[in-house]
Amino acid sequence: MPEELAALDAELRRAERRAEHRIDPGPSALVIAVAMFALLGALLLPWTGSVQGWQVLAGLAPLGLLPPLFAGTSLTFGLVCSALALATRWFGLAWLTAVGCGISVVTGVWAIWSRQVAVPTGAPGPGIGLVLAAVAVLVLAATWARVAMRR
Repeated sequence: MPEELAALDAELRRAERRAEHRIDPGPSALVIAVAMFALLGALLLPWTGSVQGWQVLAGLAPLGLLPPLFAGTSLTFGLVCSALALATRWFGLAWLTAVGCGISVVTGVWAIWSRQVAVPTGAPGPGIGLVLAAVAVLVLAATWARVAMRR
């Protein structure tokens, strides 16, 4: 094989390896961006009573374990990992984000449940921010799973 063809063959193999590890979210990128924006907005809304999501994330309100756990997982997977996965388009990071957002959905539902259970004792129930954050993370989990499975 001539030297020029061998170099071209090696370059094509490298390009193929790079393409195997990439995703193309396509129009789903807009859905992901809107859900990330909704999640960011949910951190500014009340999660329970007058306590906002960013206060829960910072640990300024004693709400137990579940709301801060959800705030942390939703921030980590819903915002940080989603932004990194959109920027890098790495296949593994897309799967990590899908699985992490799925875990965050579970912790979000538990956080809502924990606030509903506390209502009979006089504590405030779940606020609109907590519910919006859980819905946004659910949309992110479903969208990232669809993007990762498409590959």
